[in-house]
Amino acid sequence: MRVITGSARGRRLLTLEGEDVRPTTDRVKEAVFSIIQFEVEGRAFLDLFAGSGQMGIEALSRGAASATFVDNSKKSVETVKKNLKTTCFENSARVVQTDWRSFLSMTGERYDIAFLDPPYGTGILQDALVRVADAVKDTGVIIAESPMGEELPNACGDFVPHKQYRYGKIKITIFRHKDYCNE
Repeated sequence: MRVITGSARGRRLLTLEGEDVRPTTDRVKEAVFSIIQFEVEGRAFLDLFAGSGQMGIEALSRGAASATFVDNSKKSVETVKKNLKTTCFENSARVVQTDWRSFLSMTGERYDIAFLDPPYGTGILQDALVRVADAVKDTGVIIAESPMGEELPNACGDFVPHKQYRYGKIKITIFRHKDYCNE
């Protein structure tokens, strides 16, 4: 796994091992950042199920002002911190070890971009999508990675599905605020 482009381009990132780990592929990561390429610079990025932190680090490499990495796993948090050190983004990042529900209930921050890629088939994504909407600015975007067959809600607060993209067995769904969906 590597940073695709930007100031940390080409830097190798540590990954997590184990059956519960499913990192976003470089192909899907590149596609996600192509979709939001003009929305990253100077923005606040939330990597809610951070894993190794590769999505938030990619955002920082592409000019995001800040990234918040949230994961319940101590091993994930340690990996994110090591990857931030490798890419020299420690000063632009906040790493929080807690479960996503606790984080969303306690954060007062509002993000421009939220990326959600929880374990597949657990129902976590559907619940998290509804709750994350309160932490995203109206002009922001929520990005959900899921398997093709997984049903997602028709609305997450005032955010609605704007576009879907398919990459093999993976689906990327872009949610935008209903008042900004046609822009």
